[in-house]
Amino acid sequence: MTPLNYTGRIAKIPYMEIAMLAQTGKRLTTRLTDHVLDKLQVAADLVGATLNQFVVQAALEKADKVIESESTIVLTRRESLRLMEMMENPPPRNEKFLQAQARYLRIKNAGSIAEPMA
Repeated sequence: MTPLNYTGRIAKIPYMEIAMLAQTGKRLTTRLTDHVLDKLQVAADLVGATLNQFVVQAALEKADKVIESESTIVLTRRESLRLMEMMENPPPRNEKFLQAQARYLRIKNAGSIAEPMA
């Protein structure tokens, strides 16, 4: 299980803790070319970590960035003002909206109440 900090983001884990997780956690196997393996080992040596510790930390940092970028919507000032206006003053509900709302409520209620047997 990946530790999360109070914001729900993946926490930065010290290398010693990663080593403990690697010893007690699941195994990930991958194939690397000699060039890639050598490059990763040099980088791990530079920060004083084992190759496994370095790879796990790098993967966690990349995962954090991907999750953050995929969980964030960026709006221009104009778009954000329009969104706020729509939330404060929603347009009147038209017939299609009311039909969709009624269909949603029927489906929602059908799932929570047992149907009588015919």
